[in-house]
Amino acid sequence: MKKILLVEDDKGIAELERDYLEASDLAVEIVADGTEGLRKALTGIYDLLLLDVMLPGADGFQICREVRKVKELPILIVSAKREDIDKIRGLGLGADDYIIKPFSPGELVARVKAHLARYERLTRGLAAGQQKVLQAGELEIQPSAHRVYAAGKEVVLTNREFELLVFLAENPGLIFSKDKLLERVWGFDAVGDTATVMVHVNRIREKIEPNPAKPVYIETVWGAGYRFHR
Repeated sequence: MKKILLVEDDKGIAELERDYLEASDLAVEIVADGTEGLRKALTGIYDLLLLDVMLPGADGFQICREVRKVKELPILIVSAKREDIDKIRGLGLGADDYIIKPFSPGELVARVKAHLARYERLTRGLAAGQQKVLQAGELEIQPSAHRVYAAGKEVVLTNREFELLVFLAENPGLIFSKDKLLERVWGFDAVGDTATVMVHVNRIREKIEPNPAKPVYIETVWGAGYRFHR
């Protein structure tokens, strides 16, 4: 059974989330304090972290930043902070998703299960058709080894960044809208949640592009989406 660490100081919300997740055969451990949540996230064994932002002690952003330095498990932030800058900050710190309160419990369960499924797929190896090395200029992507090299130097991507890069690189020359990338890579209906894709693309560019301000691999096609050049 998959185990989730839920860091949420509102008891009513935490128990509601726990009940719906447990009804979907997921084990949930609730922590109400951010400092304790960070300690457990770093030392415990979990399959996914579900973090509120406003917490006593360490906040959700701090937890996300520290955990992402050492672990690649899915991290979902759940927050009432609705501004784009907050979403961009959370995703920029390495969160895989940012869910705005209020939300339906069914949506939360769907997103959690989608992230768990994709992480499991990555950790057990990609499909046989994805084993080849993908090459573009000085960029080399090894899907089966989960490695990326830019100009001969290995760069470290989060699971979501890696999966997005692989998807684009496997479909060179094709233009994908942000909504289509959310559907194909994230695996759930998140129409209009374009900041998620934008932040991940920008983070990938910072790591692989010779000059992120003038990208040569991931092109922005204004009004349409993104296209990968090989």
